Amino acid sequence: MDSILVRGNGALSGAIPIAGAKNACLTLMPATLLSDEPLTLTNAPRLSDIATMTQLLQSLGAEVAALADGQVLAMSSHKISNHTADYDIVRKMRASILVLGPMLARDGHAVVSLPGGCAIGARPVDLHLMALEAMGAELDLRDGYVHAKAIGGKLKGAVVDFPFVSVGATENALMAATLAKGTTVIKNAAREPEIVDLAQCLRKMGAQIEGEGTATITIQGVDRLHGATHPVVTDRIELGTYMLVPAICGGEVECIGGRLDLVGAFAERLDAAGVSVTETARGLKVSRKNGRINAVNVMTAPFPGFPTDLQAQMMALLCTADGVSVLEERIFENRFMHAPELTRMGAKIEVHGGTAKVTGVSKLKGARVMATDLRASVSLILAALAAEGETVVSRVYHLDRGYERVEEKLRACGAQIERIKA
Repeated sequence: MDSILVRGNGALSGAIPIAGAKNACLTLMPATLLSDEPLTLTNAPRLSDIATMTQLLQSLGAEVAALADGQVLAMSSHKISNHTADYDIVRKMRASILVLGPMLARDGHAVVSLPGGCAIGARPVDLHLMALEAMGAELDLRDGYVHAKAIGGKLKGAVVDFPFVSVGATENALMAATLAKGTTVIKNAAREPEIVDLAQCLRKMGAQIEGEGTATITIQGVDRLHGATHPVVTDRIELGTYMLVPAICGGEVECIGGRLDLVGAFAERLDAAGVSVTETARGLKVSRKNGRINAVNVMTAPFPGFPTDLQAQMMALLCTADGVSVLEERIFENRFMHAPELTRMGAKIEVHGGTAKVTGVSKLKGARVMATDLRASVSLILAALAAEGETVVSRVYHLDRGYERVEEKLRACGAQIERIKA
């Protein structure tokens, strides 16, 4: 397995282009299954997860071509020739479950393996299934697969009232509802930018949708959807990650394509920690206000709250803050697996259930550490940039699932970072 070698070398400055959002693109790609006409996505990120979704869609009969160095995805699902999403592909990535709603809505039947992904706690698909059942789907879970069939061959509009917010379940229900007969109302819907981006793309394809970005989304089903071209929204998690580079190392970084509305709660915590974030014509410029970072408390929450996907990276920053910070994880259990690795670098972290207490130290030290999941891997790289000496981060296949060309982007700002091939 590849590893990443980082030598901490002080302040970093420069410009970093922010890619299209992984989570948005993985949601937009299955939308091709809703239409027999082409769907083209621009500003696509070049990641292993995108390759996995490509493989899954191709296994179902879709044509997918990566153009313009992988930043344009040209897709066509003239016919769904296979309605079974196989375990061998689905196990690699949780977003694979998002093919269920579109196949069920278009052809009335689908068989999808229960998904895999990062090991950051139980993330059941029961809300996805609840939504589809409300729309008239018969579901049978056996041998690790969801066997789904629309009663009468077509889904029907319904009121889907989620007991708690789920991004993936909202996405699956939204796509399924576009071709359902009648009106569907999704209550307690997720409000993330990725949901808004999906709704905007579906509307370009002919869907009738209102209320995206709020807790209630209303969809009037149509008979068919047509083709469209749509740009993938900026990746707010990659944006937040690179905003932390000058915060943890010093210097000044401009994040090209960054938007403040995508990272409002995160930027507020940075401001409290002593980090300046200003809008520019090209994106967001970030630097420390003065001296050492202040300790701050963080509590993760669904959008527009502080993203769980930036919690690990924020912890890396707070390891050298002045004082004691408390991070409370309210989205996923078991998402502090990066904490023991950071302590190997000299951090002082105490974890109790869903809460981590971080006492800032004056300096982190390089060490051999291991990535346990996608966001943990990049948090270790951030810590290594500010540490004394060399750090080797192993198992970085996690990193490649969600960050494109990390070494290249950081080296452009003066970082000493390189990939060590296995």
